[in-house]
Amino acid sequence: MHMDEKIRILLVDDHPVVRKGTRDLLESHDDLVVIGEAGDGQEAIDQAMKLSPNVILMDVSMPGMNGIEATKRIKALAPTISVLVLTSYDDDAYVFALLEAGAAGYLLKNAREDELIQAVRAVASGESVLHPSVAKKVLGRFAANTSAPAPTPANDVEALSPRELEVLRIAATGSTNKEIARDLEISPRTVQVHLANIFSKLGVGSRTEAVLYAIKQGWIDPSALD
Repeated sequence: MHMDEKIRILLVDDHPVVRKGTRDLLESHDDLVVIGEAGDGQEAIDQAMKLSPNVILMDVSMPGMNGIEATKRIKALAPTISVLVLTSYDDDAYVFALLEAGAAGYLLKNAREDELIQAVRAVASGESVLHPSVAKKVLGRFAANTSAPAPTPANDVEALSPRELEVLRIAATGSTNKEIARDLEISPRTVQVHLANIFSKLGVGSRTEAVLYAIKQGWIDPSALD
């Protein structure tokens, strides 16, 4: 996404009043625009395919298809769309399920307004919205509970340059783009370019997905993420 383009957002929540309040908040910022709304999981899929948003703000508990299943299907059809889940549930089972479905991160519905705005901007630029301590726990669980699929030539680790793999491994620790740039003595913009290339090569839309993929492939050792 070009720096001067607005972030295009699809709102998914089964409560119209919640959608209205969220829309008003988001559109009070010049760089954000809500391009559509959906009230359930299936409608979210339909709207996502029709509108091609940059970010989907996804509720979890909805009638019919829930947000986790909708996220899984959307990411299968359009892996570059970033999904940020808004949920009232903070237990591990929901966090693991939504990340496994392909979400870039999650926020609780009691988050501050500025936290929501920052999170939308973060996932739109490929950042993950996940506290580092939670991230390590999540990554460790995925590493323990998933078997790595056989790599194909298109997604072999050799497809990533040594620098890209270095960026990805630092990203796995929960470091921000600025922190990665500082550690590698490069510019934050260069970090963004490396991450964009990584996402493209792996067919994912966020650093969370890229890191989980790398762990499943055995490229990153979760025990080294201290």
